[in-house]
Amino acid sequence: MNISMLVYPDMTPLDLLGPLQAWSLWPGCDIQIVWKNTQPVPTDTGMAVVPTHSFDQAFAEPDILFAPGGAAGTMAVLKDPDVMEFMAGRGANASWVTSVCTGALVLGAAGLLNGYKATTHWLALDLLPNFGAQPVKSRWVIDRNRATGGGITAGIDFGLAIIAEIDGEQAAKNVQLTMEYSPQPPFQSGTPDEADAETIAAVRSAFEQALS
Repeated sequence: MNISMLVYPDMTPLDLLGPLQAWSLWPGCDIQIVWKNTQPVPTDTGMAVVPTHSFDQAFAEPDILFAPGGAAGTMAVLKDPDVMEFMAGRGANASWVTSVCTGALVLGAAGLLNGYKATTHWLALDLLPNFGAQPVKSRWVIDRNRATGGGITAGIDFGLAIIAEIDGEQAAKNVQLTMEYSPQPPFQSGTPDEADAETIAAVRSAFEQALS
């Protein structure tokens, strides 16, 4: 599997690292971390990621094209013609077009979700119809050759689901056990359906401030 994973300034690294870790344990994968150049790219955590390939060096016909999300960084990249051109071009030739979190907005802005069911972070779900996508509230959604994951931590679940879809359930189980992935969160507050009103309001306010 030839996999191209986009990075960009102020993205959320866990959106990338969740599926990256899963796919790195998937036998036979060649993974590229791609940006306009190979200089370190800052993320919204303060940590930088280092691309392995520039846009020009990236697979022309990747088996999987992937976009991570973020907040202000994602909004900025939606207006970047170089990124949109790269994603649209590679997406037209990719076997699978995928994202986690608000990376779905990147796919949508590049014209890659029109007519497809998709999911994203709960705070951005209502934006998907702007790109012709049908929003689905789910941990991940697979619609034909489009696969999208929900909010930040959905990346591991999404990554395993892709492995299962392409290579079978046993391959995904092997990776899951290798990662010892058996989440046990200390609180049941990970979705709007589980969280209390005060928590939802606080998170929504913080998100709006991040975009302002």
